[in-house]
Amino acid sequence: MNTFGRIFRLTTFGESHGTAIGGVIDGCPPGIEIDMDSIAQAIERRKGKGGITTARSESDIPHFVSGLFEGKTTGTPIAFVIQNKTQESKDYDHLKEVFRPSHADYTYAMKYGVRDHRGGGRASARETVVRVVAGEIAAQILRKEGIEIVAYTSRVGEKSLPTMYYDDVRRTDLLGRMVGCPDAEMDGEMYTYLSDVRAAGNTVGGIVGVSITGVPAGVGSPLYEKLEARLASAMMSIGASKGVEIGDGFAMAEMKGSDANDQMRAEGSSVRATTNHSGGIQGGISNGEEIRLRVAFKPIASIALAQKTVNTEGKDVGLNISGRHDASVFPRVLPVVEAMASLVILDELLCQRLYS
Repeated sequence: MNTFGRIFRLTTFGESHGTAIGGVIDGCPPGIEIDMDSIAQAIERRKGKGGITTARSESDIPHFVSGLFEGKTTGTPIAFVIQNKTQESKDYDHLKEVFRPSHADYTYAMKYGVRDHRGGGRASARETVVRVVAGEIAAQILRKEGIEIVAYTSRVGEKSLPTMYYDDVRRTDLLGRMVGCPDAEMDGEMYTYLSDVRAAGNTVGGIVGVSITGVPAGVGSPLYEKLEARLASAMMSIGASKGVEIGDGFAMAEMKGSDANDQMRAEGSSVRATTNHSGGIQGGISNGEEIRLRVAFKPIASIALAQKTVNTEGKDVGLNISGRHDASVFPRVLPVVEAMASLVILDELLCQRLYS
């Protein structure tokens, strides 16, 4: 499945060490002025910052080949291509006959009978830059509707914010942050911690917090395409993601209904909730409150430590992985999470307008 969405649809293509990667956006409304500088900023955020991120450096300039005229969308498919220019496939030659632990090497080989060992091929995080481009286009449309989506680093390994969610988080809270944590002091601790983990040749997981504000009540669908189901599906499509919580999530399993229920009050002509344990979604439909979710990411599987594995002949072998690898998905995963959330919310908003 290389296509995501129902009305606003993104189809992606390409591999980590192929000639190029790219995407086709279908269903984008016409007449939308696209801010290319904003797309470039989102791409830069995905590259992360020095010391704890990969040494691979791509320009990642998208070349739009259709769907735009004089800087505005035409309503026709928006196609774009991003060239891969700094591949160092030789770094992966020693992995051609080996299945790396906790990678997609073995499962891809079992499914397709063939795999691209160069950087993981299609399973590489390299493909996420395409999501970021498309997601930023969606985000620009949402911002015109007063909808803002912000992803931030809530936990990295043993370093964590003291609460599940950071209240009133804004994009400005993340300016100058090395790891993407809205708390400046904790961000510094996280950066030092990640630097130490990388120096030890290891990796670590963490949690992304997501705040979606401005979504009106009534957006989403019941039953099989609930808004939280679509958001969870989008988040779980990101490499290394292993869990999603909506609102208080698993903590609600320990609560009583009297504590977990979001009681309601009248506020002028609106209905508001006094708490937000549900994370802004009830019955699969937005209730007008801030939509909150958390996404757990496992440690990156490529570590610079000796491991045991199996080769393509089914024999036990030892493995030492070289090449250019991150110590964590943070902070590079934050714009990817925002992109996938933007694709879902815009798609649902367009679907809702079919009923109005």
